[in-house]
Amino acid sequence: MKKLNFATALLVAVIGFTACKKERTRPVSSVKNAKDFTEKLGSPKQTFSVKTSELPKTLSLANGTRITIQPNSFTMDGHAVTGDVTIEAYEMLTRSAIILSGTNTNHISGSPLISQGFIFVDAKVDGKSVDRMLQKPLTIKIPAKGQPFTQIWEGVENVADNNQFAWAAPGDAAGQNQQRDVKAVEDDFVFDFGKLGWVNCDIFYNNSAPKTTVRVTVLNNPGTMATFRGFSGETFVFFCATGDNVVAQIYTPDGANKVKSYDNSMPIGSVGKLIAFSIKDGKYYFAKKDITITADMNESLSLTESTEANVQAEITALDL
Repeated sequence: MKKLNFATALLVAVIGFTACKKERTRPVSSVKNAKDFTEKLGSPKQTFSVKTSELPKTLSLANGTRITIQPNSFTMDGHAVTGDVTIEAYEMLTRSAIILSGTNTNHISGSPLISQGFIFVDAKVDGKSVDRMLQKPLTIKIPAKGQPFTQIWEGVENVADNNQFAWAAPGDAAGQNQQRDVKAVEDDFVFDFGKLGWVNCDIFYNNSAPKTTVRVTVLNNPGTMATFRGFSGETFVFFCATGDNVVAQIYTPDGANKVKSYDNSMPIGSVGKLIAFSIKDGKYYFAKKDITITADMNESLSLTESTEANVQAEITALDL
C-alpha cells in the first residue's frame, strides 16, 4: 500500500511539473516577418457588400470616413458591372496606423507631407478587382479634426522600381495631374474622387525651409530594408516630426544597412524622432533617437531585440 501511495504521489508530481513547464512556455508568434506584422497590426480591412441596384449608397467606415457610391460607377474590362460588389477599405488616420501598416507620408519628390488621413478603397466582383477608373466618382468625407484646409493626393506604388510608395497629384482619365485643394466643411474634408485605390488628405511639411539629404545607418540589422507594406525585406526606418503627423519613410538604398532620404528633400531645422524596427524569423528589434535635421546629416540607429508588444507600444506612443 505504501509502495502504491509513493508511486501515485510520484506520478502526480511528474504531471504537475510537466504542466508547470507547459505554462511557462511562450506561445510561438504567428508573425514571422514584416509582411505578417503589417497584416496583423496594421489598419484592418473593412469589407462591405453592396448591390448595384441599391446605389447610391453611403458606407461608414470604423474611424469616421464615409464613402458614397453612385449608380453605374463600376466597370470591369470596360463593361458595366451589375449585381453584387464587395467593397474593401482601409483607414490610416493616425500616425501609428500609418507606421504599423508599413505606409508613409512621402511626396513623390521625397518631400515630407503632413497627413490629415488617408484611405484605400477597392471594389471586387467574385474576388477580382473592377476597373480602377470609375464612371462616376466616389464622394469621400474624411474627418478634418479641426484642420481648415487640405490637398488631395493619390498613392503611387513601385516608386523608383523599388516596390516603395509615395503620394502624387491625382490624374484624370487622360492621365493629366490635377491639383486638388479642399476646405473643411463642418469638420470634414469632402471631395469627389474618380479612381479606386489610395486617396490622401495631406499638405506639405515645413516646405519653406532649406532642404538636405538625411542618411541613416542601421546597426545590428538582422535583415534587409523593407519595401512598401513589408512585401519584401524586414527593416523599416521612419522620421516622425514633432507636433505634426509626418511619417517620412527613409528607404532609398545607400550602402550596406544604410538608407537615405531623397536627395535634398528633408527640411533643415525640423525636430522629431528617428525610429527603426525589424521583424525577422519571428523576432522583433527596435531603435529610436530624437534628432534635429542638419545639413548633410548622417545618423545611426542600433537595433536591440524587443517584443511585439513593446514595438507596438512604442509606435502607438507616437500618436499626436
